[in-house]
Amino acid sequence: MKEKVYVETSVISYLTSRPSRDIVIAGHQQITQEWWQNYRDKFILVASQLVIQEASAGDSITSEQRLKILETIELLEKAMNQ
Repeated sequence: MKEKVYVETSVISYLTSRPSRDIVIAGHQQITQEWWQNYRDKFILVASQLVIQEASAGDSITSEQRLKILETIELLEKAMNQ
């Protein structure tokens, strides 16, 4: 049985943001993208309504990308009932 992993807003932001020139942020982006590509299928990913609200803020194009990713993630409220 797969373990559940809570995905918070920064994970989604690192996946959709433009590459940063800041070396620390760029490292976070790269690690997040590699984890997403190689390991996300090993877990049941869950997020909360708060993550959706935070991901909805800001630039409309970028927020649309974040929300598209969140469509593939189970909402925590639903996950708790299973």
